[in-house]
Amino acid sequence: MATAHRAGASVDWQTCLDSLTRGARALKVRTSPESRQAMIDYLKHLESWNRTYNLTAVRQPADMVVRHLLDSLAVVPYLAGQRLADVGTGPGLPGIPIALARPAKAVTLVESNRKKAAFLRHVVRALGLDNVEVIQQRVESWHPPAAFDTVICRAFAAAPLALSSLGHLCGPAGQVLLMKGRDPAPELEELPDGFRVAATHELTVPGLDAIRHVVVVEPGLL
Repeated sequence: MATAHRAGASVDWQTCLDSLTRGARALKVRTSPESRQAMIDYLKHLESWNRTYNLTAVRQPADMVVRHLLDSLAVVPYLAGQRLADVGTGPGLPGIPIALARPAKAVTLVESNRKKAAFLRHVVRALGLDNVEVIQQRVESWHPPAAFDTVICRAFAAAPLALSSLGHLCGPAGQVLLMKGRDPAPELEELPDGFRVAATHELTVPGLDAIRHVVVVEPGLL
């Protein structure tokens, strides 16, 4: 498999697909062969655009499978409801892998960066993602017509700032999922009024030698 990232370098996409299949099985996240192939197609677009627009610091497609696709799929068991907002999604993470793995869910990708939003719209068209909407706007100034069942963010901001920025998107019976690396306990000590930590789960991402957590935050009194 080619490891150098350069224009014209060959990529063994079949090996990437096999790695994704094994990883999804290890996570016990059910995915169809069609959805897994679509995730690889998404990586093809990301790898191509990344040469010019620097959408992600992860350069190698094999690493993208682990750090982007499997890292995103690891939170699927914690999703609730049918309407999901992915805030500060960047190049579509974790929202696009989630939308491909769970096509019955309506996924809204919120991203203020123009180039990243352009990439998201391109991917939505190219992959025919009817269940995905792209919002190019700062989350603080965006007020959707209806609240979401799950609001998720990955590497967006520390918990207090993240909840202050996106908390209004969460319905009274909804939840916010904060994707974190190291133990997030210190940043959970001063949450904004109206939110409480319901649970913190440690995640094991196949092929990733790093600790991951997902924090489940619910509206309610502290």
